[in-house]
Amino acid sequence: MEFDAVILSGGRSSRLGGVPKPALMHDGATLLERALQAAGGASAVAVVGPDPGTLPPGVLACREDPPFTGPAAAIAAGLSALARRARDRHRAPAPYTLVLACDMPRAQAAVRALLEAAADGPPGDGLMAVSADGRRQPLVGLYGTDVLQRHISDAARRGALANAPVFGLLARLDVREVGVPGGSTDDVDTWDDAAALGVTGPPGVHGGDNHGQDPAPGAPELKSTLEADSEKPG
Repeated sequence: MEFDAVILSGGRSSRLGGVPKPALMHDGATLLERALQAAGGASAVAVVGPDPGTLPPGVLACREDPPFTGPAAAIAAGLSALARRARDRHRAPAPYTLVLACDMPRAQAAVRALLEAAADGPPGDGLMAVSADGRRQPLVGLYGTDVLQRHISDAARRGALANAPVFGLLARLDVREVGVPGGSTDDVDTWDDAAALGVTGPPGVHGGDNHGQDPAPGAPELKSTLEADSEKPG
C-alpha cells in the first residue's frame, strides 16, 4: 500500500542525561537509521526533531513549533512538511501515514505487521500496534492521512496541540489494533532500557555524559568515556 512516514526524533532525553535518542546505537546503526529502515517502503519521509545531521536524499527534516512540545505537535509538523512536498510535486500526499518514534530499535517487525494487516483488509482510519502484553503504542501506527490531518487542524484551532497527549489526538479515529511481535515496540527511555535492548551510546560516548548523575544501576558499561576530561556532548 502507498504511505508516507513521519519519524519522531525529538524530546529532551532527560532520563538519558540529555544524550539524543536518535544517535544511540543498535547493532551498528543509530536508532534514527533503524527507524528510517523500518519506514523504507514510504513514498516520502519527514524526520521531526532537532538537527538530525545528514539524512538520505529526499528525506525531509522539520521541527515542531515551539520545540519540545510533544508528539502531537511533532506529528502535525511532519504532516505539514509532507503536504508541502506533495504540493511542490503537484501530487496528493499518500493516503496513509506511518507515524513512528525513533526510540524503538526493533520497530521494523512491528511496521511489517501493520503493513501485512493493511493488506488483509481496509485499514479504515488506521492501524495501531499493540504489544504482546496488550499495551497500545500510538507511535507505531498507520493512519489515514486526511482524517489525521482533520483532527490535527481541529486541535490546532482549539490551541490543543502543544504538549497534548497523542492518544487525545487519535481518540476520535476508528483505529484497529494490530498485535505485533514481542519486543518490537520496546522503547528506550532510560539506560536500563538501553542495556536490556542492546543499545549503546553514540560512538565514543558509550552511554553519554549523564550530566553529573550516576549511571543507571545495572548499566555500568554505559558510563561516559569522556568523563575524565569533563567534556559534554552537545
